[in-house]
Amino acid sequence: MPLVNESYDSLPYVDTPPTQQSLTAAQTLINQDIQQAGVDTQHIHPALIPATSYTPTFSQAVETEHARLQADPASKLSAIDLTRYEDFEAPPTTSPTSDEDRPELLAQWSAALKKAYTSSEYVHARSAELSLLEKFGKNSWLVGNSQLEDVLKAIETELADVRRQHEEVEALRRQQQESVHGEIKTLEDTWKKGVGRVLETEVAAEGLKQQILEARRAGAV
Repeated sequence: MPLVNESYDSLPYVDTPPTQQSLTAAQTLINQDIQQAGVDTQHIHPALIPATSYTPTFSQAVETEHARLQADPASKLSAIDLTRYEDFEAPPTTSPTSDEDRPELLAQWSAALKKAYTSSEYVHARSAELSLLEKFGKNSWLVGNSQLEDVLKAIETELADVRRQHEEVEALRRQQQESVHGEIKTLEDTWKKGVGRVLETEVAAEGLKQQILEARRAGAV
């Protein structure tokens, strides 16, 4: 008999799959054992309670956004004021003495100039970015696609290698189980016969015991 160093959780190439009736009977026994043990399946296992009681925490900014969406799901994010990039109307025309006579007009023009400067800087930066995109965007896009293709090829190669290893392990498992199929069946039959002989011996011993008791009772009478 060879020395077996491996153990398997199941022998799919040796054992016959259980029938639906066997599975139902096994599940019934499991349910009965659970009931006898006093386990309430309606309650969560103590090991899972910390996970179920977990409450996520968010930053103040995220909490504010959650509150906004709960109040009005159709509302839009207004964190950035986009009106500064839109066209705006110029304040009323000034006069040589308007700074002294109407100081609020000076404040309006000052605010308008600040907005115009911001809009000009934005448009200038946008123009520079578009120029760079037009000049180098195509090459950057091609380089990015090439890098993604390399990553994809590496992943596909790794996947193919894992599949090959899986097939090799499955083939080796099948070969090992099929090579000892006859031996396992012989051992199983031998075990069944041994159990049967033990039962027969116990029955015979019990019968002999009863005969001895009856003989003693008859002798005592």
